[in-house]
Amino acid sequence: MWFSIIDITMKRLSKVLIEWSPNFAYAIGLIATDGNLSKDGRHLNMTSGDKDMILTFKKCLGLKNKIGRKTREKSKIKKYFQVQFGDKNFYEFLLSIGLTPAKSKTIGSLNIPDEYFADFLRGCIDGDGNISIASHPESKHIQLRTRLFSASPLFLNWIKNKIFNQLKIKGGWIEMKSDVYVLAYAKADSIKLLNFMYYPKVENYLKRKYEIAKQFLGE
Repeated sequence: MWFSIIDITMKRLSKVLIEWSPNFAYAIGLIATDGNLSKDGRHLNMTSGDKDMILTFKKCLGLKNKIGRKTREKSKIKKYFQVQFGDKNFYEFLLSIGLTPAKSKTIGSLNIPDEYFADFLRGCIDGDGNISIASHPESKHIQLRTRLFSASPLFLNWIKNKIFNQLKIKGGWIEMKSDVYVLAYAKADSIKLLNFMYYPKVENYLKRKYEIAKQFLGE
């Protein structure tokens, strides 16, 4: 039996299962902060100096691609880990929620379901944020800070508003440091934020950041 090509419906295969879940939302957070969408409309890249982050990213999206090594800027040492893959369906999904190529300075609000925002935010903090503790030089009281860095103030303002809507945290501030914007939360607000992101039985996170956060969980 002969078939014309126009009689056959061709379905594009996907490497990534496009379905919201805690793992999926966490990976979207990593992409929003540390990932890159190629201009070819198909390929994506995740690069990090932390191999654990790349391994977790692969696990969350079910990727089988090998992890490569690369340099950045003028260095000749391949000290960064990366995973690259092509998936047009997933790429188009990312565009539909607000991500774009060359997004660093233009990223704004994203279409993230409220029930998965904690996982998405944890991915953002793991991708381009930090959790730090220090002793005040005079009072010796513990200072806790949770920060998220971005070249786009629109993105940080959207994050800040989402945090307020879900947690009613009125604190937090955005400032510019060394050509990058920083959304920061002080100790009391950070404790609320960390308990939100690292909820009981949470699965995916960078261990080095969790080791700091866990000291404040349950408070």
